[in-house]
Amino acid sequence: MSAIGRNERCRCGSGKKTKRCCGVQHGPSDTELAKAFLATHGREAARRLVQLPTDEIHELFDEMLDLPVRHLALQLPLPRLFPPELEALRYAIDDDDPDSTDEFVESALTHVDTPQQRAGLARAVLDLAGSGVIDPAVADTAIVDLDSRSSALMRMSLLHAVSVSVGASRTPSGLVVVSR
Repeated sequence: MSAIGRNERCRCGSGKKTKRCCGVQHGPSDTELAKAFLATHGREAARRLVQLPTDEIHELFDEMLDLPVRHLALQLPLPRLFPPELEALRYAIDDDDPDSTDEFVESALTHVDTPQQRAGLARAVLDLAGSGVIDPAVADTAIVDLDSRSSALMRMSLLHAVSVSVGASRTPSGLVVVSR
């Protein structure tokens, strides 16, 4: 069977040309859009932060690391089915084993650290900053971190989300989740 040309009618019966119908993706992918979103906002945030003294940037970074503890919107959504690395992290946190937690967090991040997840966290940070809930400079620090190769905020977001899911930490509103 020969390939269908772009200008031939689609086999689905819609009457549209193949180039405008089934299975044809138009425009950039979700990953490309997420990367572009992060790059744009990351540049803007970096321009504002570059004017600050180094000590203040370190303080902002420390505040940024506490954001997932204080705001549920900044905790990574966990998959319904945990891959083995994420399950190992869950058990390490549940057993209150810091050495194992440190050991498993990097491998667990490989399953959840995507440009789309980073862009989702960046949007949540921007929403919180826009509503006055968090300091704009802390938001800028988070955006720069998410746009970089760093995984500091992603790591804290994952750790706190898993901690809440096993009942080892409270939600920002003070609830303890118990899962058995």
